[in-house]
Amino acid sequence: MVRPPRVFGRRVRRRRPPRLSGLTINRLLPNVLTLTALASGMTGIRFALEGQFAPAVIAIMVAAVFDALDGRIARLLKAQSKFGEELDSLSDVISFGVAPALILYVWVLQDARSLGWLAAILLAVCAALRLARFNTALGAAAEKPPWAYNYFTGVPSPAAAGLALLPLIATLELGPGYLDTPWIVVPWTIMVAVLMISAVPTFSLKGQRVPQRYVVFILLGVGLLAAGLASATWITLTVIGLVYLASLPFSSLQYARLQTEAAKLTGDDLPQAEEQAATAEAPGQQTTEPAGASGDDGSRA
Repeated sequence: MVRPPRVFGRRVRRRRPPRLSGLTINRLLPNVLTLTALASGMTGIRFALEGQFAPAVIAIMVAAVFDALDGRIARLLKAQSKFGEELDSLSDVISFGVAPALILYVWVLQDARSLGWLAAILLAVCAALRLARFNTALGAAAEKPPWAYNYFTGVPSPAAAGLALLPLIATLELGPGYLDTPWIVVPWTIMVAVLMISAVPTFSLKGQRVPQRYVVFILLGVGLLAAGLASATWITLTVIGLVYLASLPFSSLQYARLQTEAAKLTGDDLPQAEEQAATAEAPGQQTTEPAGASGDDGSRA
């Protein structure tokens, strides 16, 4: 056994090599969910290539569920990171842009030849543009009013994927011969692609608060929705898509009303602020301030 050397009669302790730093499971879990969503979207493409369109739609819905969970779990576990944001964006482009576009192309759009392929490309490109705009807005310094955080700008990519697949979902319920034609699917796909990059305000449920007296009814509705998805999947998904589509005019009207009210309040406060500023700057008028008050600390509007 080799003993450590002595220096001036004292035994010198050898330093242990530093331990390798790593990531905890809590910080890895959101990225695992994001990759699971990506794998589910890619699996939807495989099912479509094999002609199994029902599992393909379910795979996209599963990807949407995991995409909704990863961000919330990251905030809950305080595991947000720049790497996770970029990974989530790339996953969304593939799962909710490329995958639905290829599923629709294999299903019906290929019958329209070049026009169908252009519609599929447009859906994927608009998904990428929307996510790029969203990431740019995250780093913007401009702040929105508090009520504006309850709205998205344009249709979110997971909801857009569901809307794009709505003709296929309805066909799985109604059977062929109604909506499985490129004359319907091509303009529908183009419309959904444009909605993604549009400035249409859409409802966001992230910041919505449920009153205490409505909690029981909300939970009852969630239970009925889960039962409908389990027992009558396609008709339930069709109804959800139509309800969401019908909510777009209401979200636009409500957003415009709130914007008008905010502008009106600002306009009412502006003359009063100008009058107070003119009074304070009137020549020969003295104002009394507490001792030590500078007036330049940002406390005045």
